[in-house]
Amino acid sequence: MANTTSAKKATRKIARRTAVNKSRRTQMRGSVRTVEEAIATGDRAAAVKALADAEPALMRAAQRNIIHKNNASRKVSRLTAQIAKLAK
Repeated sequence: MANTTSAKKATRKIARRTAVNKSRRTQMRGSVRTVEEAIATGDRAAAVKALADAEPALMRAAQRNIIHKNNASRKVSRLTAQIAKLAK
């Protein structure tokens, strides 16, 4: 348990940030999931549209240190490659 006033405040602050970050992470994962579902159904047009929504969400999450920037770039790259395969 926190003893000092500053430690107690830090605990409250961490709890608030955690709630915000959980929400952002959930939203990001949902947008990635819609792309993956579109790829799974083979609908290229829907996948491209979903990726256009998911990429900014991933990059925003990386900017806000919810995920690492390389992780976000890797996800975008892999999703783009899977969509490219659908065209063949």
